[in-house]
Amino acid sequence: MKSHRLAERVRAADGIDLISVDVFDTLLLRTVRSARSRIVQGEHLFSNLLRARGWQIEPVLLARARQEAERIAFRALAVRGSGEVRLPDVIHRQLRLLGLPDSLIVARLAIELDIEKTSLVANRTLAGFLRARRAAGSRVVAVSDTMLSSADLDGLISHFHGHDIVDQIYSSADQRCTKRDGALFARVAEAEGVSLGRILHIGDDPHADVRRASAHGLTVIHTPRPVWFSYLRKANGGLVAARAALSRPKRGKCSAAEPPENAYAFGRVVLGPIVTQFCLLIWLYAAEVNACDKATLLFCARGGVGIREVFERVIARLSLPLGMPRQNFMVSRLVAARAAVLVRSASALEEIAREFRDRSFLDVACALGGGRYELPEEWKQPFRADVFLTMLFDDRAKTVLSDIRVQNALFERHFAKLRGDARRILLCDTGLYGSTQRLLASAFPALQIETIQFARSNYKGHSEEHFKQVFGLLVERNRYSPLDVRSSVLRYWHLIESLFEPRIPSVTSFVDEGEGVAANCGDIRFGISDASLGNELLSGALSYVDSLPIDGGATALRDADAAWLRLKRAITRPTAGELRCLEVPGRSVDFGRPDVLQALRAEQPQPVLSRLASLRFELWREGAIARQFPVLKHALLPMLDSIHSIRGMMARQH
Repeated sequence: MKSHRLAERVRAADGIDLISVDVFDTLLLRTVRSARSRIVQGEHLFSNLLRARGWQIEPVLLARARQEAERIAFRALAVRGSGEVRLPDVIHRQLRLLGLPDSLIVARLAIELDIEKTSLVANRTLAGFLRARRAAGSRVVAVSDTMLSSADLDGLISHFHGHDIVDQIYSSADQRCTKRDGALFARVAEAEGVSLGRILHIGDDPHADVRRASAHGLTVIHTPRPVWFSYLRKANGGLVAARAALSRPKRGKCSAAEPPENAYAFGRVVLGPIVTQFCLLIWLYAAEVNACDKATLLFCARGGVGIREVFERVIARLSLPLGMPRQNFMVSRLVAARAAVLVRSASALEEIAREFRDRSFLDVACALGGGRYELPEEWKQPFRADVFLTMLFDDRAKTVLSDIRVQNALFERHFAKLRGDARRILLCDTGLYGSTQRLLASAFPALQIETIQFARSNYKGHSEEHFKQVFGLLVERNRYSPLDVRSSVLRYWHLIESLFEPRIPSVTSFVDEGEGVAANCGDIRFGISDASLGNELLSGALSYVDSLPIDGGATALRDADAAWLRLKRAITRPTAGELRCLEVPGRSVDFGRPDVLQALRAEQPQPVLSRLASLRFELWREGAIARQFPVLKHALLPMLDSIHSIRGMMARQH
């Protein structure tokens, strides 16, 4: 914006006591270098510094750790809905992941600021106007949504403009509130002793600097950058990402040519690095939550019990600090559905309708109530969600409703004891849809309940409204794509569930034990229940964790790259040896039903066409093809991969 036009806009704004100016892309103009490019350059410089001090960590690995720490911190912040991520916290976690000391934080921050100085230019037109206004007696403050502190911003502004441009600087990182949610404007008004209606704000961002500022009563002058700037920055970021993909760190021990000879070896060599990576991401998320809120981390039975086993082993082995309380949680979709049904939740009806399609109302009653019931004839009809609540809350079903209430009261006692006075409840589970979170959130609206899990996928085709509170740390995709290595787990999800689930029944019922509550799953407290008992894959993964050095985070991240490639190949193109390693026991359907699903069904003598037709019922189709068609698999498996590629492209277009 030209100086004279800016002056005219200011003169047109009557009754202004304070001028507020945005920093980045307003007072300091960014070049076309993307954020990714700045991080990569910074990590190259940091890698050189580390090498001089005796550490050998390649820039690509440093950049990945930084980007993961930042990505997960902002995701945790988005669930919270307010606050700001602080750069020192991000760098602290990056260093911890890689086994580097906190004493390096100052040096890395200095590099960050040096990179910023080479990626910014002064907005001299705006600076001249602000100096003139200050000389005329106006007070000018800088207000920025940023991970940098006010002191860091002061250093940058002074570098380009000197010390006579603003009277005060307000950073969202320091104030722990942002322009994005509007709270930072209110904080500035309070600190400056002016009303919001008497502040003139100048900035480039349409949401934070215009819509949010206007909504809070500020007078706004919008100074947008040219549209082509954003396209050039995206192109720059894409180029940097492509270069990074071509310069990955050397593969770790998973690149060995010899295939694992048994499930234990497969767990150690392939799954070990992957579950370690998963646990590192859990730690990143929990650390950000713990820095902002009074929260508790609950590992959901059954899969969460195994995850907890690995997680505690990883953070102890790598000396990762986490003060957040954590417990194993006796819960299941059935248990959560009871709580949701009692508040007449639509999500509970949708979940039950899917689980009990082609079943009767009586089947649902027996599952929810946990008993056998003599009910009127209409309860033997096929289940219908639209009339179920009316039938359940009718006097003729009072025995069923009473049993549901008794069981839910016991569950609520258990839940209340575990969470204590925490209002933010962080669930940890395997995945995929996040039904437990969805149901519990509807039953306990006063609590902030969110879930972090291995993968997130809407395989049910239900509402995704709760996905804002469900985070797939490693995979967030509704279907497998051959181009996305990690999404291969969606082709054989049974493997991930079986990896973490101990050989115990799903939680269906509770009993009062006086001071506490017990469940049919037995005692699953950490240190009491051994999730790896009889589970060679998990035992192998734990042995990998135990083999890591104290600074083994970098080793695990390197190994994970190769491990994901090995896992994808084993799932989508399994050899006879990998079939033996990955054939896991049958898994119960749960939700109060006794049915058991087999990952690979027993071979039966059938004509070829019949066997081909039956593949669509297999949980692991690639495994079934490899077993039933040892010769044809060389044609069938590539064909299946091509079909998934086409489906993936069609889904993206849709």
